[in-house]
Amino acid sequence: MDNVVFSQIDFGLFMPLLENDDITDISYSNGGQLWVKTLSKGVYPVKIEGINNEVVEKLAFQCSNVMGKTFNMAHPLLDAESAELRLNFVHDSIATNGIALLIRKTPAMIRLNKDKLVKEDYVSLKLHDFLITCVSGHCNILVSGETGSGKTEFIKYLASNIKEDEKIITIEDTLELHLDKIYPNRDIVAMKTNNIASYSDVLVACMRQNPRWILLSEVRSAEAVLAVRNSISSGHNILSTIHSDKASSIPMRLYSLLESSQDIDQFVASMHRYIQLGVHIKGFFSKKYNRFQREITQVVEFYVDDTDNKAKVNVLYSRDLMDNEVYNNPTSHLIDYLASQGVMMQDDPFIPKGSELKSTDSDIGTSELDSNVNTTVNEPVNTVNQSVNDNSKLEIVEI
Repeated sequence: MDNVVFSQIDFGLFMPLLENDDITDISYSNGGQLWVKTLSKGVYPVKIEGINNEVVEKLAFQCSNVMGKTFNMAHPLLDAESAELRLNFVHDSIATNGIALLIRKTPAMIRLNKDKLVKEDYVSLKLHDFLITCVSGHCNILVSGETGSGKTEFIKYLASNIKEDEKIITIEDTLELHLDKIYPNRDIVAMKTNNIASYSDVLVACMRQNPRWILLSEVRSAEAVLAVRNSISSGHNILSTIHSDKASSIPMRLYSLLESSQDIDQFVASMHRYIQLGVHIKGFFSKKYNRFQREITQVVEFYVDDTDNKAKVNVLYSRDLMDNEVYNNPTSHLIDYLASQGVMMQDDPFIPKGSELKSTDSDIGTSELDSNVNTTVNEPVNTVNQSVNDNSKLEIVEI
């Protein structure tokens, strides 16, 4: 559904909510309940006189008419999508407490910037600069988190730091990134999967376009996992998001989505070999700041140990509920990878050489997912005095 068609729809009483840049989602349900999700306050109810089931039904019929679709008991689900809005209606024959509507705003803009991220305690300055350096060094990065935690917005921010002369292709099933509109003068191809062109089909076309970067808005299916694996194994770089409880669980989360009998150790090792970094973002209402807070709570380095050829995780950064932070320096694997990409990083970006590193007990590893294999790893890390260059003593867990 393009903007010309979408402009034919009268949003009426919803317009003030749509024009508020702080609002990201609008939910109508339960016979008159209106809730919004915002960047600053999180989720809360609002009251707008006149918005009721009848108004929402009229909006649904407008959408169905301009799209040439039917919305009734026989066709109780309706999706509408424009460049910056996604609407989903559920007919009252299914939603028994009244018609339901969800509007998600996906504006073609970068909401985040360095000053905002640091000022709002989203990320520390040194961790921010480390991540941007890793983007410059063509690291494959997956960002995890819950729904609404801000994963896509952070991926867009990371992508804004990609060099201008590097071609980007975005592959999405629902339009959210909009990098082609944000940077209209750059070499960016925006691809959208549909019932005719699957992830696999689009990926084949993508490879022929010779991109440097492939951006997937979210990995949420077996087909998307294969797209990730095929992209990184063919030498392209990726930025993407995934639902996971922590960054260190990303490879096992990918495996759980794969839905195949592929050997688990082989698959996890391949992900550790090709994905350099995992980043976890948490969104919650902060009593400390009295507002909705988004922050990075874990950054991990994935690699395969040269000695025993086993997949391992180095927790570069972790932050607990009490705001206690622990940093570890990257291993030589990441330093060497960046050097191979022409980016030189000191081997002690977080903890200076010769200083002592105090580690606390941590729950590191992959979570127990849908497979029958218990992959939870709980490795308490004792408080130690160590040189930060001794990577064998860093907060590393074997998978």
